[in-house]
Amino acid sequence: IKVGYPSRDAEREIVNRTTGQAGEPITPVLSAEDLAQAQTLARKVPVPDHVLDFVLDLVRLTRPNEGEVPTYVKQNVGWGAGPRASQMMILAGKVRALLHGRTHVTTDDIEALALPILRHRIVPTFHAEAEGLTVDDIIRELVKMAKTKAA
Repeated sequence: IKVGYPSRDAEREIVNRTTGQAGEPITPVLSAEDLAQAQTLARKVPVPDHVLDFVLDLVRLTRPNEGEVPTYVKQNVGWGAGPRASQMMILAGKVRALLHGRTHVTTDDIEALALPILRHRIVPTFHAEAEGLTVDDIIRELVKMAKTKAA
């Protein structure tokens, strides 16, 4: 999810809605018990070893000082993702698998989640910015590298 700044009128509406009295009553669509059961179910979804390896390879590729990373990473990534990125990728992959009617996580799930999970966890270098690379460009390239390593 990429969220930019709102227009002036939209921001006015945001400020008005969030700084005044409570508006419309909130109607629950899920009970606390239902939510807890869904969370428990999601954690039971299996992750094949090759998918876990793909996640680990991808996240570790974001770290410019981590062992033998490609020159591309050293040139373009100033700060990479930590272990929580791997955890969130696996948990989100489990939920995505369930939402797509599957009982296991695939590398396609992880690839679909790479941008929203890694986007705020990677800081590009000055070199990357000077070359016109965005964080999304860098992540897409890292996904390609991780897929190549997995093949």
